[in-house]
Amino acid sequence: MKPQIPLVLSAVSAGAAEAGPPGDASYVVPTAFPTTVYSSYYVKPGPTQEPQPAIYDPVLNITFPLNLTDPSTIPTTDPDPVLYPEPVASLTETAAAAVISASTAQILEIIDANNTGLTDSCSKCIAALSVGQLVAKLAPSYLPDAMVQLCQTIGFSTNATCQTTYEASAFGAVWTQVLANADVEGLDGRYICASLSTSLCSAPPVVPVKAIFPKEKPADVSVPVRSGKTVKVLHLSDMHLDPRYEYGSEGNCTTSPCCRPTTPSTNGTMPVIELAAPLYGYYKCDSPYYLALAAVQSIGPLTGTSLEEPLAMTFYTGDMVTHVPNQGQLSHAFVEDVEDSVLQMLKAYIGGPIYVALGNHDSSPENNDAPHAIDNNGPLGEQFSWNYDHVSQLWEHYGWINSSTQAQAAVHYGAYAVTHPLGVRIITLNTDFYYKSNYYSFLHAADPDYSGIFSFLINELQQAEDAGQRAYVMGHVLTGWDGSNPMPNGADYFYQIVERYSPHVIAGVFFGHTHEDQAFVYYANNGTNQTAGNALNNAWVGPSLTPLTNLNSGYRLYEVDTGSFEVMEAYTFYSDVNSFSDLDAAGSGPVWEFEYSTREVYGPGAGWAAEDPLNGTFWHRVTEAMEANRTLVELQNKFQGKSSVLSPNCTNQACQDARVCYMRSGSVGLGRQCPQGFGSVQSAFTGVNY
Repeated sequence: MKPQIPLVLSAVSAGAAEAGPPGDASYVVPTAFPTTVYSSYYVKPGPTQEPQPAIYDPVLNITFPLNLTDPSTIPTTDPDPVLYPEPVASLTETAAAAVISASTAQILEIIDANNTGLTDSCSKCIAALSVGQLVAKLAPSYLPDAMVQLCQTIGFSTNATCQTTYEASAFGAVWTQVLANADVEGLDGRYICASLSTSLCSAPPVVPVKAIFPKEKPADVSVPVRSGKTVKVLHLSDMHLDPRYEYGSEGNCTTSPCCRPTTPSTNGTMPVIELAAPLYGYYKCDSPYYLALAAVQSIGPLTGTSLEEPLAMTFYTGDMVTHVPNQGQLSHAFVEDVEDSVLQMLKAYIGGPIYVALGNHDSSPENNDAPHAIDNNGPLGEQFSWNYDHVSQLWEHYGWINSSTQAQAAVHYGAYAVTHPLGVRIITLNTDFYYKSNYYSFLHAADPDYSGIFSFLINELQQAEDAGQRAYVMGHVLTGWDGSNPMPNGADYFYQIVERYSPHVIAGVFFGHTHEDQAFVYYANNGTNQTAGNALNNAWVGPSLTPLTNLNSGYRLYEVDTGSFEVMEAYTFYSDVNSFSDLDAAGSGPVWEFEYSTREVYGPGAGWAAEDPLNGTFWHRVTEAMEANRTLVELQNKFQGKSSVLSPNCTNQACQDARVCYMRSGSVGLGRQCPQGFGSVQSAFTGVNY
């Protein structure tokens, strides 16, 4: 592809890292809300009022109504149409009801069975799925209500949770599609049962599938020569903008996310507010408009860039849309509104092209995306195209991609590839197709590329190799760390792709999703011999803008060489969420500040030369330094939570061994071999010390 976007280059010497931050050390955000970002408002911002912008959509040519995002009109049911697989027979209502009745009785009998062959919970679950599949094929539209009733009858969850999980407008129709098309007696069935509860079936192991490549890896590969000049690349992730955030509501609730309107007690009285939601956000809440705009206002001063002297490029690694307590609060229109809101604010403050990968929350139903092959590009395979078409046209509208790339994104689940004017190829992925909470990822689990998303990635990397290009790969769900997020086979497949095209093509891999500041290494030979010499590449996991849960808000800046496109320096910035409650009384804006330089913090312990890149070998050396120096592990733990006062301490041997192991694990298979229970700093560790 031809370079698409004009760029003003701002280069500095890459021979040695500059001391200190790349811009101002700190920035105090003005108290006045930047109202010019949006053209009009239903509710104007104020000292005790989150705004309600009247969001105009340039693609749909509509202005979204106030009741879509108004905290006082939060819906309880997703209004969008649901789709079912075509039934294999045309049953009357009476016949369909009979199928439901007989199948429910059979499943209850299976659950209570003590006969040989069905004595363990996994075999019972698989047998029950087989019955459920028959219903999904014969009477698909009746299955969601039957699942709700069955869930409530056996006490699988509370009655309310059964309803909000399995009703048709939530995930009931999705589950119906999955059951109708799954190999329920094979690996698909084991994944489905394990997803319901690991007490039913244990999580399946990695079943490696050999990735197929168009060409063998060249015998002698090397990274291009560095130019000695660097440009700045911004990494944003996981804003999770919550337009329903309500100032003064309960910020310390028991049902995430908090900072939503308080529900009256059963006797009609309003509960006492324990912690009033501050204007700029809180640890148990997603980003209000005030926090989101504060963050983007700080980027220019802290990174030393502006609209006139822009960043070379920005990566946004997914999750624009807020978390919700249940699917009933989401809709296609709500997702579109939030996507519009976020992209408008990014365009207002960030110069240069912004490349966006979709996250698991950038969809509705959340977490889900269906493969085209589910019905050979029929209605089920195209049911999420409303999202890919819409958001890709927004990216084109803002000038970040051209029309041919937009068409590519619309076809490939929002994934696309562009060549930046500097010559590096940027490849974005929809990682939902290897995300364990995407129910469609259970289909054809033995074929990690059932969706075709890995074929797309391989094709783009092969084109880059043939053209002598370097490439950045960016997506949302990480493949490694403790192994808790991706599907095992998908992560293994991705690892093979990174190994095939590293170190000569892939210049860096960028993820989000965890909300934490992390990095891990990809090695040769599937990580079987984890040494500095075998380190081929690394992944950067971007810190989140949302504080959810118990984190500070942050983002990262890279300085990359314009010849090799290696990362030469990485800076992280944050704002202390613990201070936000005091800002309201003081009438001041939050402080955003420089947190740390990756090279300055880890380089000395790793014995890293000033002119060497922050690559996979660097990060392996960092893990060696962490093994020798516990203080460095504690520092990494602090930065993982963006210096949050609520992060647990990683001081015992098991935690420190686990952290080193996670950083060497680029796949589920590797991550599962590490001590578990120390992966996230968002709550107390559950792992046990030796």
